[in-house]
Amino acid sequence: MDWQAARVSLTLAVCSAALLLPLGVWLARWLAVTPWRGRPVVEALLMLPLLLPPTVVGFYLLITLGQGSAVGGWLARALGLRLVFSFEGLLLASVLVNLPFMVQPLQRAFAAIPGSLREAAWVCGLSPWRAFWKIELPLAWPGLLAGVALTMAHTLGEFGVVLMVGGSIAGETKTLSIAIYDRVQAFDMPAAHVMALVLVLASLGALALVFAAGKARPLQER
Repeated sequence: MDWQAARVSLTLAVCSAALLLPLGVWLARWLAVTPWRGRPVVEALLMLPLLLPPTVVGFYLLITLGQGSAVGGWLARALGLRLVFSFEGLLLASVLVNLPFMVQPLQRAFAAIPGSLREAAWVCGLSPWRAFWKIELPLAWPGLLAGVALTMAHTLGEFGVVLMVGGSIAGETKTLSIAIYDRVQAFDMPAAHVMALVLVLASLGALALVFAAGKARPLQER
């Protein structure tokens, strides 16, 4: 078992979920309740990481974040950030790739809350902000749980984007999925089996959480 790779994978999964949680909640609610003609375009863009091959996503992120690009060069000069083949760059790539896994369950959860409930809260004197914290967010907890579980599970198993953007630097960007690949290349099948089993169990745990969240029926169905 490659414990360094396990630590990097777990750190990446937790940090990705923590960064995506506020962004995902805001974006999901906006998509769910804001009438806007361009919303389908935003939703289609969010689907791109699910449709494109991971190596393609990783390739363009590598081009964008590299110091030879306008974005990567500016970050290197202005902030001293080297995003390619670093944990910070890997984290940024993970956030971008996992955005739909966080947003979609939350969007469905917020969309299931009747608009009349929000209006009733405002009539009772609650500001939109307090109505969100006191009423909407507690009702959207199944989507919140599913989003976090899916994000962490996908992050733990991501391979293509990790390899393209982060490479395989031990203790910094080498995750369990990369470690499994390395062990298979070295014909060390027992070690690969152990690490693969860890990822299988993590995926099954995430799946159980998603199904548990799905059993909580939306308010409109009650």
